Amino acid sequence: MAKDRQELKLLLLQIRDGAQVRQEELNSFAEYCGLSLDQIDVLNVFDTPEFPVTAADPYDALLVGGASEANVLLPETYPFVTDCQALLAHCAENAKPVFASCFGFQLAVLALGGEILHRETDFEMGTVPISLEYSVWDDPLFRDTPDNFYAVSVHKQYAESLPESCLSLAYTDQCVHAFRVNNRPFWAFQFHPEVDRRVLVERLTFYKEKYTDGDDHLDQVLTNARETPQSNALMRKFVDRILVDQEHLEE
Repeated sequence: MAKDRQELKLLLLQIRDGAQVRQEELNSFAEYCGLSLDQIDVLNVFDTPEFPVTAADPYDALLVGGASEANVLLPETYPFVTDCQALLAHCAENAKPVFASCFGFQLAVLALGGEILHRETDFEMGTVPISLEYSVWDDPLFRDTPDNFYAVSVHKQYAESLPESCLSLAYTDQCVHAFRVNNRPFWAFQFHPEVDRRVLVERLTFYKEKYTDGDDHLDQVLTNARETPQSNALMRKFVDRILVDQEHLEE
C-alpha cells in the first residue's frame, strides 16, 4: 500500500566523522528527498561500528552517504565496512528500497560480489558530465533524465564493471556511475546526488588536503564547477516514485 510522504521514515547509514560534515550531509539528504529532518534517523558507523543486518528493516528505505575519513578497501582499519556490506546485501535480498551514494556505491558493489579499484592520481573531482546507458529508458529514476547531465563526483575508489545481479545505468570514461540491482528497488550512484555546487565548494574546501594539490588546484576545480539540478532531482524521484507511489518495486 502506498504511503503519504509525511508518513515515511528513512534510515541514513552515515560514514562521516566530523560534526560539520555529518550535519551538512543529513541536511542535504533531507532537502533533496523533500523530507523533514525528523523523518530521517542516522546510524553513524563511527559511533556504532557494529550493527545487525536488520538495522534498516523497520524503515521505508535505506540511504547511504559518502565518506572521506574511511577506505572501503581497508576493512582491517575500518571494521564497520564488513557490517555495512552485510546490511546492503540483506537489503538487496529482501527488496528493501536503497539509495546509495559514492562510498555507499562502493560498499554495494563489494556486498554484491563485485570489485572496487583504487586510483591515487587523475581521479574524478568536481562536477562531471554523466553518460546514460540505453537501459535507462524504462528506469523509474533515470527515464526522464537527459544524457550528459552534470553531477558532483569526488572519489579515488571506483568500479570498472558490476556484479551479474546489477544493471548499469550511467557511466563516465573512467568508471561505472550508477546501477540498479535487477528486480529490486536498489539504486547506487558513484556520483553524489545529494550534493550540489554550493556544498561541493564547502566540502572540497574542508577536505582540500586530501583531494587537491593546494589552493591553486582547488580554485581551478571550483571555478569550473557546474550546477547539478538533474543529479539532485534523482533523490526526489526515488521518494516520489518508489516510496510514495511504489512504482516498479519488484520488477
